Amino acid sequence: MEASTADCLFCKIVAKEVPATVVRETGTALAFRDINPQAPTHVLVIPKEHHPTAAELAAASPALLADVVTLAAEVAAEDGVDETGYRIVFNTGPHAGQTVFHVHAHVLGGRGLEWPPG
Repeated sequence: MEASTADCLFCKIVAKEVPATVVRETGTALAFRDINPQAPTHVLVIPKEHHPTAAELAAASPALLADVVTLAAEVAAEDGVDETGYRIVFNTGPHAGQTVFHVHAHVLGGRGLEWPPG
């Protein structure tokens, strides 16, 4: 896990110190294309405030978690996958595949998404 927000890749993206392909931004959240897309639509949605996991964000600020999910839905609509279906995924912890410990929602769509996920 990252020791501080100064070392956090997503905090650096919020601060515009690291480039990203931003698709949507609000006062509290940021959405940008994943650099290693797993589907035609693969956008990461993050709160601008640093919280390591979805559970920690929910405990600290339910309203901010709602902002992230609302922005995820807006991104899905903008990419045209809201009618055919999309998935919002929060990986929590290393065994779930979380590699950046700044909570982020993956918005995935544009192809069939199998269940159960791998």
